[in-house]
Amino acid sequence: MGDKLGLLTRAASWLTPTGRFVASFDVDGVRRADGTPFGRTLTKALRVAGFSYDSRKRLVGFEGAGRPELPFAYLGADDKAGPNYTGQPAVHSRYEPLRAATRPRDLRPRRGRP
Repeated sequence: MGDKLGLLTRAASWLTPTGRFVASFDVDGVRRADGTPFGRTLTKALRVAGFSYDSRKRLVGFEGAGRPELPFAYLGADDKAGPNYTGQPAVHSRYEPLRAATRPRDLRPRRGRP
């Protein structure tokens, strides 16, 4: 899978108000442009967007209808990443963080500003 975060947001957007999405997801497979892992930056962004994440079980979830947005731009994938935590071949997806002002929710006028 190349754009892992894109798939998560699309799958969550397909849910009905009573729907639930759960998937196996290892945050180690999502990397910065330089190849280093995002780690807690990614798990925090997932939770802010409305996802749940169980790091022990490596499960991501989303409940109810919604159109979550994650502040990352997809750059491509590395199919030479080597094995994942299960020993299976893995693909690392590479992203760059979006500047805060490029996210639609951050473009709303703030109190005290014209």
